[in-house]
Amino acid sequence: MKHSPHTLPPAVINCFFVIGLVSALSFRSLMALKELQPDMFRLVWYVGLVGYILFFSFRYFISSKRKKAIIDYNLLAKLQSGENLSEDDRQVVTYLLSSLQKSRENINYLFIFATSSIAILLDIII
Repeated sequence: MKHSPHTLPPAVINCFFVIGLVSALSFRSLMALKELQPDMFRLVWYVGLVGYILFFSFRYFISSKRKKAIIDYNLLAKLQSGENLSEDDRQVVTYLLSSLQKSRENINYLFIFATSSIAILLDIII
């Protein structure tokens, strides 16, 4: 019997969400720091870089975990054939949907878009 996957605790999800936001903000602030606080440039660069390594490693782990669950339980074939789902299959589908629903990646992407736009505008103004 396979071990049914489950979502991570909210504290873990929130921690990596914040790491992603801080990293995005760090990289977007570099142009201004280069002009206004050049001594801070290297520190902020490393904060952004290490943060992105952690954040995107986490996102890779979550994405791989979802794909593995779909493959391990042969969910696509079962759904396409109309086969009845077992209780284990239902638990995995519940995990997948819950994982997608709890994910804050769309907020992170919106934050990256907004801060990138602001960074471009500030660079043009400065």
